Amino acid sequence: MPSSPKFFVLDTNVLLHNADALSSFSDNIVVLPMTVIEELDKFKSRSDELGRNARMVVRELDGLRQNGHLSEGVEMENGGAVMIVLEHETSKHPSLNMAVPDNRILAVAYTLLCQEKKVIFVSKDINARLKADALGLEVQDFEKQKVNFDELFAGYREVDVPGPLLDEFFQNEELPVEGFDFYPNEFILLKDEADPKHTALVKANSANTLARLNKQYDSAWQIRSRSKEQRMALELLLDPKVEIVTLVGQAGTGKTLLALAAALETTIALERYDKILVSRPIIPLGKDLGYMPGDKDEKLRHWMQPIFDNLTYILGDRQDKSVEKEETIRKKAEQLLKDHVIEMEALTYIRGRSISNQYVIIDEAQNLTPHEVKTIVSRAGEGTKMVLTGDPYQIDNPYLDSSSNGLTYTVERLKELPVHGHITLRKSERSALAGVAAKYL
Repeated sequence: MPSSPKFFVLDTNVLLHNADALSSFSDNIVVLPMTVIEELDKFKSRSDELGRNARMVVRELDGLRQNGHLSEGVEMENGGAVMIVLEHETSKHPSLNMAVPDNRILAVAYTLLCQEKKVIFVSKDINARLKADALGLEVQDFEKQKVNFDELFAGYREVDVPGPLLDEFFQNEELPVEGFDFYPNEFILLKDEADPKHTALVKANSANTLARLNKQYDSAWQIRSRSKEQRMALELLLDPKVEIVTLVGQAGTGKTLLALAAALETTIALERYDKILVSRPIIPLGKDLGYMPGDKDEKLRHWMQPIFDNLTYILGDRQDKSVEKEETIRKKAEQLLKDHVIEMEALTYIRGRSISNQYVIIDEAQNLTPHEVKTIVSRAGEGTKMVLTGDPYQIDNPYLDSSSNGLTYTVERLKELPVHGHITLRKSERSALAGVAAKYL
C-alpha cells in the first residue's frame, strides 16, 4: 500500500452494479459507510441481479472479517484495504439532512476530507455526485466496465483502394490485402480512388483477407434490406459461423425486425435451430410486470407486445391489409407461440438454464449490466446463436449510460473474436416520421 493511499468512499449503487467493485481500487483504501451495509441488507433477499450482487458483497466482507476488524481496515489480496466507517455527527456538514441515506454516506466522505485525507467519492447516482461536488469532494463514476461510446466499434469502415485492386476483387471470391488490420467479420466498403462511385461491399474473413457477401443472405423471410447497414446485419444474422451478433441503433433502424426475420428463416425454413427464444429486460417506465393482469404468459404478452408487432409484420402480406387477412396473420403468430417454435421469456427466468440449439434474441439489451450480459450469453449451449439488440441512447436503468451498459461493453470486448459480428445501424427505416423523431427529438 502506498505511503499516502487514496480513500475511495463507495455509494451502495456501485456495489449493486458490480459486486467486484470492492477489489477494483488496488493499493488504496475502500471505505464503506455503515449506511451502505444497511442498504445492502435490504437488497440481499431479492432474486434479481441486484440481490445477487448484494449477497456476493456481503459474503466477501464476511470473509475479510476473518482477517481482522473491518472498522480498522482489513487488507485485501490486491494490496488495498477495505473498512466500514460509522457516520460522525460532529463532523457532518451543517447543510446535510442526516435522515437521508445518501447524505449519511456523504457525511463519511466529508469527515475524511476534514481529516485531510485524499478522498474520492464513487457513485453511479448523478445527483449524489452533484451533492458530493458541492461539498468539495473529488467525484468519480465507477468506470471499470465503461467504454468510450463516441469511439464504439461500428462494424464497418470505408477504404480507398486502387481501381485495379477493386477489379481483381470482382474476379475472385476472396482477396488478400496487405497493410490493413481488419477485425473478424468487419465489413469494408472498398472505393475506387479514381472513381468514388466504383465500390464493393466485402467482409473480412481474417485480418488481411476479404470476401464477397453471401448472395443467399440477401433476404430473410421475404424481408429485404433497405440500406447497406441492414444488408450487413442480415449477413451476420444468417451466418451460422457467427455465434453472437450485436446490433446497435436508434428506434426504427430495423434491429428487432431483422433479427426476428433471420430467426424465422434459419429456424423454420433452414431448420438449423430447434426454436426461437426472445427476451427483454423487465425495466418498466411505470409499474412492474407483477402489476399487470393475468398469469405469467399473459403478463409477458403485454411486455413482449413490440416483439409480437414485429412478428405479425414479418408474417403479413404488405399488399393485402384487409381485416380478414390481419386476423389470419395474428392466428399464425399465435400458433407459432402455441407450438413453442417461438418462446417469449423474461430474462429473470433465463438465469440457470442451459440453452442449446436455439436462436436467442435479447431485445433492449442496453438496459443490462455487463455482468447480466455475461450471465445470459454464458447460458448458450451447443448450436445456439445469440443476438443482442438495443439503443444506447434509450436507457431506462438509472445506473447505466451509453458507455457503461452491457450491450456496448460486449461490442468492444468481443470485436476481435471470429465468433462475434457487430453492426451499428444509423438510418431509421420505420417511417419518415420515425426518422425525424430519432434525429431531432
